[in-house]
Amino acid sequence: MKVIRIVAWLAVAIVGIFILVNRYQSMQDANSGPGGPFVLTSHTGETVSNNDFKGRYMLIYFGYSFCPDVCPIELGKMSAAMTMLEGEGYDISPLQPIFISVDPERDTVEALADYVTDFHPSLVALTGSPEEIAAVAKEYRVYYKKREQEGLDSYLMDHQSVIFVMDPDGKYVRLFSSRNTPADIADALKPVLLKAN
Repeated sequence: MKVIRIVAWLAVAIVGIFILVNRYQSMQDANSGPGGPFVLTSHTGETVSNNDFKGRYMLIYFGYSFCPDVCPIELGKMSAAMTMLEGEGYDISPLQPIFISVDPERDTVEALADYVTDFHPSLVALTGSPEEIAAVAKEYRVYYKKREQEGLDSYLMDHQSVIFVMDPDGKYVRLFSSRNTPADIADALKPVLLKAN
C-alpha cells in the first residue's frame, strides 16, 4: 500500500513538472518576439543572411518596390531619420536599414537595385524565392497577400507596414509604425547609437 502511494505521488509530481515545463516553454515562445534567421539575395546579387548583419542594429521594413504609396513613405522616413542622425554628428555605422520584398515575382535584383537609389545609400534591399520570403515573413510575423485588380494585368500587395529594430544579436528591440515621424525614429535611435559607439 505504501509503495502504491509513493508511485502515485511520483506520477503526480512528474505530470506536474511536465505541465510547468510546457507552460514555461509556451511563455518563452510567446515572449521571444519577431525575428529569426534568413538567407536572401541582395539588390547587388549577393547571397546574404542575417549573420552578415551581426553586430549591427537592423532596421527592417517589409514591402515591395511597386508599392504606390506606403512603402516609399516608410522607407523615406527611415532614410530621413538616418540623414538626420548623420546631420547631428552621430556615427550611424551601427545601423543597417534593410528592405525585404514581399513581391519576389516582380522584385528582381535589377528592380531592387534601381529602387534603392531613391533612399539612403546604406539601404540594402533583399529578395528571394516565394518560399524564402514566406519563411522570413513568418519569422517576423509579417502579414502579406497578393491582391489582383479586376480588369488589370497588374496587382497590389497587401502587407503590414512597420519598421522592426533588431539588436546586434538579431533579437527584437522595438518597432516603428506609420504614426512615427522621422524625428521620432531618430530620437529613439540616439541612445542605441550612444550605446553602440
